[in-house]
This record gives sequence, structure tokens and C-alpha cells, in this order.
Amino acid sequence: MTTLSTHILDTASGRPAEGMQVTLLHDDRVLFEGVSNADGRCPDLREIAVGQGAYVLRFAVAAYFRAQGQDLPDPPFLDVVQIDFGMGKEGHYHVPLLVSPYGYSTYRGS
Repeated sequence: MTTLSTHILDTASGRPAEGMQVTLLHDDRVLFEGVSNADGRCPDLREIAVGQGAYVLRFAVAAYFRAQGQDLPDPPFLDVVQIDFGMGKEGHYHVPLLVSPYGYSTYRGS
């Protein structure tokens, strides 16, 4: 079985990013839409039946930072961060996002 998780950290505040909209797509089909919890995670994402293939995670970062009271330019430097990634046959895939209004990074976690 293949499972997927994410963890979003707001590096501007040094806290988990609670309340960020997250969308998972596969073959242009939406598999998951949700909002990160107080720990910056989307636990229901793990329940999605995923398998080998190409996927996209979208994070609505500008909306999140505006909701946090950040004064962002219009248009924002980062609006939606999209991570295109692939998953093999089986195993756990963890795709964290470390984000601020002007930069982000990601990696394959454990």
C-alpha cells in the first residue's frame, strides 16, 4: 500500500501553518481538498487511496498569509505553491512544505 502525508511549516512565524488550503490532484482529478490542522497537517490525506504515478499538491499560501495578517503585494510573490512529484509502487511518501511569503522549500520526508 502507498500512503501520503504533508506537514506545512510557516517559517516566517516559526509555527505550523494552521488553516492553509491543500489540494491533491492526480491526472487532473481532485483526490483531496482540505485545510491544515493546528499542527500544520492534513490527517485525512493519508486515507486517500494513492498508487504509482504523478501527483500534484497545491498549497494556497497567499490566502493563508493574508489570513495571518500579512500585508502582501497585489499580486503576491507566491500565491499558490504547486509541488509536482511522483510516487512508486508502495511505501510512504511525506511531502513537507516550509514556507514564508517570499520563499519555500520541500523534500521527501519520512
